[in-house]
Amino acid sequence: MAGPASLETARHRPRLADNVLHFVRLLRVAGLPVGPAKVIDALAAVEAVGVSQRTDFREALAAVLVSRREHLAIFEQAFDVFWRNPRLLEKMMAELLPKVQGLATDPRDELPARLAQALLPPPPAPSDRAPQETDLDAAFTFSAHEVLQTKDFATMSRDELATVRAIMRRLELPLPERRVRRTQPAARGHRVDLRASLRRSIGAAGTLAPLRFRERRRRPPPLVVLCDISGSMDRYARMLLHFVHALANDRHRVQVLTFGTRLTNITRQLRHRDVDVALARVSDAVEDWAGGTRIGRCLAEFNRRWSRRLLGQNAVVLLISDGLDADAGDGLAFEADRLAKSCARLVWLNPLLRYAGFEARPAGIRALLPHVDDFLPVHNLESLQDLANALTRPKARAVTATTRH
Repeated sequence: MAGPASLETARHRPRLADNVLHFVRLLRVAGLPVGPAKVIDALAAVEAVGVSQRTDFREALAAVLVSRREHLAIFEQAFDVFWRNPRLLEKMMAELLPKVQGLATDPRDELPARLAQALLPPPPAPSDRAPQETDLDAAFTFSAHEVLQTKDFATMSRDELATVRAIMRRLELPLPERRVRRTQPAARGHRVDLRASLRRSIGAAGTLAPLRFRERRRRPPPLVVLCDISGSMDRYARMLLHFVHALANDRHRVQVLTFGTRLTNITRQLRHRDVDVALARVSDAVEDWAGGTRIGRCLAEFNRRWSRRLLGQNAVVLLISDGLDADAGDGLAFEADRLAKSCARLVWLNPLLRYAGFEARPAGIRALLPHVDDFLPVHNLESLQDLANALTRPKARAVTATTRH
């Protein structure tokens, strides 16, 4: 015999089913991975709990439509907008990014642009508009979408994120070439190639053939990327992995590892040419995505297991992290010093530098700063241009733990 909840749901079944269907479509447009099967699961969950209690109705939909922690904030705001919560304005003003002590931010700057765009009606077909082109030259300049160069990744809409991802896949990171031990034939030089010179003198009828020379080869150094995938770095890590994927497929000696509570090598997963397939494999391989951060422990594991294999031949290390360590910097200074001494250049990319009043107050940031060669922001396309320019300049040793802008 059906209970009261089932009877009440049955009376509103046709209209409720349509509303749930449109709500799932809204979440899909906002970026949540919900397919047609989720609609059936959502209807079954609503039929089980009924519609008399708003809290039960909300939790039932969240249980079947939200599969990742980072999607919960988008779901909650979409629910409040779609199902007409009286406290809608308060929810829309909630900040989605973690707060950093000592930083004053305007909550309106952190509104989810993807959700706002998903609620808008679809634009008309651009039949009479000329298609826009995005050109990239060797100097990292763009002829179109110039506004995206300085816009923060966290405040971009869904279409803007897609445009930036496409641009990132075409970027190149110029690393200055360094001399290696192997040599190659040269027209002139200080090192005589005895074997080639003697071979050329054979059959010369007693005449002395011109000497042959060799010189050391030059090639870009290996690149090692250590990317923080903790909860506070989730949005930026997902965007930057598109850039790292392009690097891993553009050059040979690139190694990529992620860290949160553990260290994971994702180089093999990123080797796939299709970026969507590569990132899907990364998602399956990484078990600590959007969790906590133990930077000291992860760097200790890297120094113990990976540094000798990956940091040879003047390797450059890109450390992508906000420096917010759950262990309060315990052992981080020692491991950072060891890492800096094992590589030719240690570059720290920190999205918190987007704030004009950034101060190195957290213990993890204070422990890392004295051991890095470059301390740069990484929150928009312009910051990636600054990274390319910094790598072409000679390194400046040991950034002091003072306020940087």
